Amino acid sequence: MKALQQQLNLSTGVKGCLLTLWAVLAVSGLFFMQTVPEVLAADEVPVYRIEVVNTFPHDEAAFTQGLTWYQGNLYEGTGRNGQSSLRMVDLESGELLKRQNLAQRFFGEGIAIVDDRVYQLTWQSHMGFVYDLDSFKQQKTFFLPGEGWGITHGKDALIVSDGSANLRFLDPDTLQQEKSVQVTLNGNPVQSLNELEFINGEVWANVWYQDVIVRIDPDTGNVNSIVDLSGLYPQRKSRDEVLNGIAWDEDGQRLFVTGKLWSSLYEIKVLE
Repeated sequence: MKALQQQLNLSTGVKGCLLTLWAVLAVSGLFFMQTVPEVLAADEVPVYRIEVVNTFPHDEAAFTQGLTWYQGNLYEGTGRNGQSSLRMVDLESGELLKRQNLAQRFFGEGIAIVDDRVYQLTWQSHMGFVYDLDSFKQQKTFFLPGEGWGITHGKDALIVSDGSANLRFLDPDTLQQEKSVQVTLNGNPVQSLNELEFINGEVWANVWYQDVIVRIDPDTGNVNSIVDLSGLYPQRKSRDEVLNGIAWDEDGQRLFVTGKLWSSLYEIKVLE
């Protein structure tokens, strides 16, 4: 239990703080610590394994920051300055169907779709973008205090992560914060919440540099279970190739995951 909490509670107010740490770990071959089984030795919340249902091609140059499924289509937000984009992607082939690039100065982050509007965060620019879904034409920008990491839509709000243990709830129309909750595992804050997806009343969140997804009660912030994805993509060559990206096809009841710079996107089943 303590091992899991120590891993999930790692404080990261700014991503750069951990980059130095993981650069050191990478040199010693330890950046694959996220796959160590004892990390998942939680004894007070269920830990579920997965089954891979299908494997699809994924652009291995895509630094995946956001992933979502909407009305039969897969959408992706990518990051890194000069490489950030909003994309529509064909699931079966991995073919890029539509793309809107961000300006060089923006580091793209998570995406969410509400009523044919696409919301995209940026990391440290305190700015988000709203696009028309059909044309990808930018409709407006909005101010975002703090960092932008992940975003999803649920409970009539946009739910945003910023790398801390907090989730912020924004009004989709005014983009003003309505409330926030702290995410905790057995009473302890869970730091580094990253890409988000709203699934069956829960917020599912990647945890940066961890091969786990935490499932969160959005009303209380309590982690009620953990999904273990260790070993899903063993061919990683660098510390940057972390699990990041969750998309839920509600109509088809399909769950998709991928990672930054991964060559594969997976449909998985959680073995509850």
